[in-house]
Amino acid sequence: MAAYAVCVRDDRILLARSPATDGTPEWVLPGGGMEHGEDPLDTVVRELDEETGYRVEVTGLLGMDSSRHVFPREGLRGPVDHHGLRIVYEGRIVGGALRYEVDGSTDLAAWHDLADVPALTRVRLVDIALKLWRERPVDGRVFVPPKG
Repeated sequence: MAAYAVCVRDDRILLARSPATDGTPEWVLPGGGMEHGEDPLDTVVRELDEETGYRVEVTGLLGMDSSRHVFPREGLRGPVDHHGLRIVYEGRIVGGALRYEVDGSTDLAAWHDLADVPALTRVRLVDIALKLWRERPVDGRVFVPPKG
């Protein structure tokens, strides 16, 4: 389980950059995995501070993204069936100063014009979250076709 925030200000969205394993960095939403026993709201506030330096006020629950993937695993134990649940909040920056995470899962944080997002190398969750933010579906779910 993980929690993320869509923070939009002046038609710009706050994103963090994650160095990809293949060497191509990808832009991601600020947020990340919940610690055992941690409330998702506390997760998104903590993660946003760690990855961007900003303090955030959660202003709404946009929805959830549930995904299931089967990953091959070497050896005799067979594949790993992974089910992820990502909670997407809307947030408003209330303090702090933009800075980069050191020795973490991201290496850069920046504001991007909403119109420029389609040209960015980004993870699919950015598109899902922006669609949730724009459409605000009653059931908190949207469909975004896979890239490729």
